[in-house]
Amino acid sequence: MKEIMDSIQVSKTLKRISHEIIERHITLDNVVLVGIKSKGLPVAKEISSYIELFSSKVLPVYEIDISAYRDDLKMPSNQKLEADFKGLTVILVDDVLYTGRSARAAMDAILDIGRASKIELAVLIDRGHRELPIRADYVGKNLPTSKDEKIYYDVSDNRVFITLKN
Repeated sequence: MKEIMDSIQVSKTLKRISHEIIERHITLDNVVLVGIKSKGLPVAKEISSYIELFSSKVLPVYEIDISAYRDDLKMPSNQKLEADFKGLTVILVDDVLYTGRSARAAMDAILDIGRASKIELAVLIDRGHRELPIRADYVGKNLPTSKDEKIYYDVSDNRVFITLKN
């Protein structure tokens, strides 16, 4: 396993994404962060804390389970997200953007809850290899990889690794 980003680099990257979010929105009053279960949630929480630090605005953070919306790994989900996104800008947050299938599933889940006025996507790493026409609005690091490699975000140490798939 090769370390790609240490905790300091990850922190700086998420601070930059937070600044970009602040700069792109006239007001943050109608913005919420939705972390894709499970590694998108800690990234969303960290972005929210930086936005609060830089703008004094607290953004609500939700977690969304997309397992029932996947087209490749459909699994039942009993998650009932108690949120109303009508009229809000929802920023989906995930650790790694790869094929785009997780982002698509998350958008489907959001639309089932209610019609958001806008959905944006923020990712720590964009590794390419898209299978769907999806792009992130906020990207921490573009990291071209081969399909034989795997990107691993270690939540506990706040570091990013690359390794060969088993």
